Amino acid sequence: MTEIVVLPHHEICPEGAVVEAEVGESICEALLRNDIDIEHACEMSCACTTCHVIVREGFSSLEDADELEEDYLDKAWGLEPESRLSCQAKVGQESLVVEIPRYTINHASERH
Repeated sequence: MTEIVVLPHHEICPEGAVVEAEVGESICEALLRNDIDIEHACEMSCACTTCHVIVREGFSSLEDADELEEDYLDKAWGLEPESRLSCQAKVGQESLVVEIPRYTINHASERH
């Protein structure tokens, strides 16, 4: 298991969290499985930017983003060099520290 430290987010995870992820699992899957309700409007199909995260530590341990992910990342709010779509970033052996951006470009929220 690999540790993911989630930095505090004012709505989704106000206290921050530390969760365990299985190698090969996406960051999004690990967060959702641990009751961190990150948005994922396209159901993790790499068709939006709502699950955008910034990988503050451990970024180099992730496989490179493919062209489709890169295209969507270009549309993400608050894009940084260490940005990834959490539905596409698969966890490896190295621990990660992730930040969920304050805002998301989302035309249809899954939160009701």
